Amino acid sequence: MPMADVNIQRLGHHGDGIADGPIYVPLTLPGEVVSGEIEGDRMPTPSVITPSPDRVKAACPHYKACGGCSLMHASDSFVAAWKSDVITNALMARGLPTPLRPIDTSPPRTRRRATLSGTRTKKGALVGFHARKSDTIVPIRDCFLIHPRLLDTLPVLEQITRIGASRSATLSFALTLTDTGIDLRVTGGKPLDGPLRVSLPPIAQGLTRLTWDDEPVFTETPPALSIGPARVSPPPGAFLQATPEGEAALQQAVAEGTDGAVRIADLFCGLGTFTLPLATNAPVHAVEGDPDLLNALTHAANHSTGLKPVTTEARDLFRRPLLPDELAKFDAVVIDPPRAGAEAQTREIAKAQVPRIAAVSCNPVTFARDAAILVHAGYRLDWVQPVDQFRWSPHVELAAQFTLPHIQP
Repeated sequence: MPMADVNIQRLGHHGDGIADGPIYVPLTLPGEVVSGEIEGDRMPTPSVITPSPDRVKAACPHYKACGGCSLMHASDSFVAAWKSDVITNALMARGLPTPLRPIDTSPPRTRRRATLSGTRTKKGALVGFHARKSDTIVPIRDCFLIHPRLLDTLPVLEQITRIGASRSATLSFALTLTDTGIDLRVTGGKPLDGPLRVSLPPIAQGLTRLTWDDEPVFTETPPALSIGPARVSPPPGAFLQATPEGEAALQQAVAEGTDGAVRIADLFCGLGTFTLPLATNAPVHAVEGDPDLLNALTHAANHSTGLKPVTTEARDLFRRPLLPDELAKFDAVVIDPPRAGAEAQTREIAKAQVPRIAAVSCNPVTFARDAAILVHAGYRLDWVQPVDQFRWSPHVELAAQFTLPHIQP
């Protein structure tokens, strides 16, 4: 394989350095000169000849092997600026120059949900994260991302792997730290027969709930999350914002984006991350395609005090977006779609001319696409708030406010 020295020109969306060619080089920064063997369009193991002034020593001992982080070799200020630039560039590509607010970055060791992997070995079990671009599992004993209480489950996960994994399979552990304890959903294991069902509870001490695929094994205490004034019991493996700090930043932005509204629609509402806090001030109609999430939200709203009316609707907004006549009753819409964005639903919101829109996105590219639809329909993009719940990764989220110029925000 040819050896070469290359100059890193920029970072790609996955956090790899890009040199002319293009050649993709992990763990590098713009302006660096690196040397290594080139395999196709990649230099997998570069040596840094001329380091960037933004390069720092990665604090985590697992950094080079583990695929959980890709930017820990960069200073915090560099990562914050780069993530903001990712949003700016996506908007500029759609002709939407918009000043960004300073990024809100979650502290280390605050991730309350994580997915680890486990596999059996001749000597026992191996639990950790996958190596970068590999199926190999890197065992971890420390992590600067996830909450320490999640790390405390490693001995339990290893025991579960020993008895619940076949020799050829890899278990997936979806861990969520809730107010009442750690909720665990295991997938990829042996069938949950009688002996396995009996053997799991004694070794799973410290968990509030254990689910095997979609079958409940035991519930010590129902898992619960505080969202606004409500207590929500999430279904196993349910999505929620990665850190409490990130969730609070997005909730604050959404509250600002809907300020003064007297009736709100929350689209792709999930567990009610925005529905329940907003309902302290205004009635909210919450729409979600996942019935389990919607049932959890409905139960929480019905058993909470201090809320305005919360109505719910199970609906696939990709196939059946709310139409203008349905949207006409609302003076504000919250929309928080998956990474694919919500092009069809955005077009209907634009036709309806809902006065205020609070948008949340985990993909700047699809957000910019949908934002352009609104701006072309007469909306003004007032501000964008970047939120980084995924330190040292290329992932970035945002919240934004849209208003109609003839209606004062």
